Amino acid sequence: MSIILDHVNYIYGEDTPFAIKALDDICLTIPDGQFVGIIGHTGSGKSTLMQHLNGLVKAGSGRIFFNGEDIYEKDFDMKKLRSKVGLVFQYPEHQLFEIDVFSDVCFGPKNLGLEKREAELRAYDALRKVGLPDELFYQSPFELSGGQKRRVAIAGVLAMKPEVLILDEPTAGLDPKGRDEILHQIKELQQSSGMTILLVSHSMEDVAEYVDRIIVMNKGRVMYDDIPKRVFGHYKELEEVGLAAPQVTYILRELKRRGLPVDGNATTIEEAADTIAEALKRRPSGKLF
Repeated sequence: MSIILDHVNYIYGEDTPFAIKALDDICLTIPDGQFVGIIGHTGSGKSTLMQHLNGLVKAGSGRIFFNGEDIYEKDFDMKKLRSKVGLVFQYPEHQLFEIDVFSDVCFGPKNLGLEKREAELRAYDALRKVGLPDELFYQSPFELSGGQKRRVAIAGVLAMKPEVLILDEPTAGLDPKGRDEILHQIKELQQSSGMTILLVSHSMEDVAEYVDRIIVMNKGRVMYDDIPKRVFGHYKELEEVGLAAPQVTYILRELKRRGLPVDGNATTIEEAADTIAEALKRRPSGKLF
C-alpha cells in the first residue's frame, strides 16, 4: 500500500488579508518502504506537507489516502492513522513530558490501549533501537543532551510500531558524530523493518547519503521529485531557490572542469572517493593535474 496525495491545497489564514498558500496542488505517491528526503527553504511548505500526512493539519481541498482509505472520510479512524504515521517534531522538548525516559516512551503504547507489560516491552525495544544506554532509562528526559532527547522522542514514536516515520529536522543542532549516529540508526531501521521514512532536512549531505528519493518543495509546490543524483544535477536551479547540492558535487564538478575525468554528478563522499580513484587510475602520472 502507499500514501497518496491527490491535488492537496492548504492556505494559512484563509479568508484574511494575511492568507498564505502553503501547499499548492500537491500530487504525490509514497510507496511502502521508501526512504524519502523532503527539502526546501524556510516557508517552502515542507513541514506543512508532513503535518498533513498524519492528520495534524487538514487540507483545504484535495484528498489524502493511507493504505487505500481516504483519511477525510467521515468514518475514518484518525487515531489509528496517527498510530501508523508517526511524526517526530524538530524540537524534542515538544514531545517529552513524563518524569523519566522510560515512562515517556511507554506513553504512546499505553494510549493505544495496550497492557502495561506489552507497553513496557515495546518501550524497551524502541529505546534499544535508537541506541540509548540503559542507565539513562530512568532519568528525567529534560536532563539529557540534545542528541539523547532526540533519540527518546524517536523511540516514543517507534514504540507505537508505525508503518511510516516522519522526522522533521532530527539532527538540527547536533555535532557531526551525533548526526551520523542517529541517521545511521534510522537507515538501519528502515532497511531491517521495511518502514517508510520521510526525512525533512536542511542538510544536503544528509539527504544525499541516506535517502532513495528527494522531493524538493518551493513556494508550496513540488519543484523536483527524483533520485538524489538527478535532483542535485539541477544544482544551479536549486541555488536560485536558496538550496544547493552537497559540497562534494561542487568539488567534483571543479575537478572535471580542470580536466580530471570524474563523475560530476556524484553526491556522497563514498561516490566521490570512488570516481576520483578511478580517474587517477586512468592518468599515467597518477596525479590530479
